[in-house]
Amino acid sequence: MAHWILFESSDYQHLLPLTHTRPVFDLRIGIDLIREKWEAYMGNQPQYLSRPEFTQYPRPALNTQDAIFVNGAFIPDEELAQAILHLSPETVLKSTSGHVIGARTATATCLQDLIFPDFSGLQEKEYQGETLLITLPSDLFRFNGAVIRKDFDRITKGRLSSRIEDPHTIVYKPEQVFVEPGAKIKAAILNAENGPIYIGRDAEIQEGAIIHGAHAICNYAVVNMGAKLRGDSTIGPWCKVGGEVSNSILHSYSNKGHDGFIGNSVIGAWCNLGADTNCSNLKNNYADVKIWSYAKKRFVNTGLMFCGLIMGDHSKCGINTMFNTGTVVGVAANIFGDGFPRNFIPDFSWGGASGFVTHAPIKAFETAEKVMQRRGILLSDADKDLLQHVFNLTIEYRNAN
Repeated sequence: MAHWILFESSDYQHLLPLTHTRPVFDLRIGIDLIREKWEAYMGNQPQYLSRPEFTQYPRPALNTQDAIFVNGAFIPDEELAQAILHLSPETVLKSTSGHVIGARTATATCLQDLIFPDFSGLQEKEYQGETLLITLPSDLFRFNGAVIRKDFDRITKGRLSSRIEDPHTIVYKPEQVFVEPGAKIKAAILNAENGPIYIGRDAEIQEGAIIHGAHAICNYAVVNMGAKLRGDSTIGPWCKVGGEVSNSILHSYSNKGHDGFIGNSVIGAWCNLGADTNCSNLKNNYADVKIWSYAKKRFVNTGLMFCGLIMGDHSKCGINTMFNTGTVVGVAANIFGDGFPRNFIPDFSWGGASGFVTHAPIKAFETAEKVMQRRGILLSDADKDLLQHVFNLTIEYRNAN
């Protein structure tokens, strides 16, 4: 087959602040990352095409070699992957809504000096099957339950779950619970009647935890004592979680270790929610939730009754923090104090309900270094460059405070 390239488009702006620090295809939904899903269906490793600040993904060579391009904002399945793999040369595959799913052409044809590929001029083909395109942060939690179910079937097909040896753990519908090797489960309640429960390698479920499916507890994650984890949620790798979580995603290395509630939310990587942090996910008047859009530089109506907290990477909040419905927190923000802070907190902000000042990058780096060292990971120069890039991009929002 032709080599293939997983790309993102300029639509990444609608997924900020989550895509300030990762390409679209590195977003987590369901059990694994979008790119990991595509890699599983396509059968081999791709090249990647993203913004130049993501230096871990060097750009493909510009040449006339036949290549298959795949839009990393689409959630794949076997049928969609096969449709892309069997594209004729010089053809672009579009969804019924007109979005580019993939294309087959030479890199020289569609890239040249562009950051994102341009498929104009190719023969168009419409894909008639159902597709799932991630266009907004809220799409991640809205579709998370459905994607967990698809991922569960793909990842567990033909495999046997590790046994749950603990006699005090109660499992409802055990055929819908899959446990990877090394996971530890004690005196928990796992209810998979409404959806599957996936427990990753070396994850830990402590005493008294209650988990409702569909749910993904990823590799090395820890569910603390007495946690109440409602369905359609994902606890990412190395995350620690307690209290109550409903229809939410924690990306990786983030902590919500204590009591408190988050619902219909997406939390980035390396975040920490202080004890008894709560977010509202429903307005008192049951009206649709409005949320900040970086792309449109204003608040937009989500059309959703339930929408909680969207938090970018490396952000932190202190104990008893209260987030209003539909709050967006940028990258590397530090929030503390009583009362409700504003419902858009720009990247690199420091403060709370009484007001915010700039969180200087050097201070943010110091915190990130300490947090990451606790997990045996160093904050690299590339990490600092990326965070500095985000700081520079978002000056206008802090100046508007």
